[in-house]
Amino acid sequence: MSTINPPKALFFDVFGTVVDWRTTVSQTLSNQATFSLNSTTASIPASVRLFASTISWPDFAQEWRDTYRAFTLAHSKRASSPSSSAKGKRPASSPYAPEANGASYTPGAFKTVDQHHHDSLVQLLDAHHLTGLWTPTETHAISQIWHFLDPHPDSPPALHALGSCYPIYTLSNGNVSLLRDLSLHADLPWTRILSSEHFGAYKPNPGVYLGAAEALGLRPDQCAMVASHLDDLKAASRVGMQTVYVERLDEEDWMEDEIRDARAEGWVDMWVGVEERGCLEVARRLGAGVAGWNI
Repeated sequence: MSTINPPKALFFDVFGTVVDWRTTVSQTLSNQATFSLNSTTASIPASVRLFASTISWPDFAQEWRDTYRAFTLAHSKRASSPSSSAKGKRPASSPYAPEANGASYTPGAFKTVDQHHHDSLVQLLDAHHLTGLWTPTETHAISQIWHFLDPHPDSPPALHALGSCYPIYTLSNGNVSLLRDLSLHADLPWTRILSSEHFGAYKPNPGVYLGAAEALGLRPDQCAMVASHLDDLKAASRVGMQTVYVERLDEEDWMEDEIRDARAEGWVDMWVGVEERGCLEVARRLGAGVAGWNI
């Protein structure tokens, strides 16, 4: 990949690649637990207080994230089709509708990441003997923290620079409302938001990548997928997309030997190491200058 033959569209994974879920979620869980435990009005059983005082909230956050990975993988083979929907296509007037992709969309027929985050939080609290630490209303509010994750410091300036040279899109398993809130909270200037929700399946289902390219009227080889997860990039590569790997600390699930093999095999077109300042390095290599950053 180079500026001589650049992609016509850049698709970005969001969780972990662009935003730092780990810090925001861990801190929110810890802060909310402390607030509840110190509240003079909260009625919390003594046993719950004991478990809450000893739990590692960063570890809990990782478990929560792991349930998301398992959920999206399990549902990655479920794809909508025109014949599977009674409602038909999402109206073309929607600014988020990939109206060219031919996929159907039925509100309520697709379990969203928001729904999963809430359900899995309830289940994890129960598994850790923490049911009662928060009221149902508070638990629901905490499950929405994924709408307000802070970005990696390099992401906003890099995306503003890239967006001045290339169309930049989300291609995330996050649902549309979540991605809209994230873009506002973290100053992420997307050209357009595309979500797995639009295609009725989760990455790494090939229909998500193919549908996204088709929604823009492009061939897959004219698009590049940017992600911090090699399984995401491998799936994108298989349908013909260019690939950009942005290594983030503790984000990759693959083992060291698998990572080494992936790099040697050459199906990652641009590899940005963990020490190379993330999306800023992507912007530099693609010829997008970033004001105020010496790149």
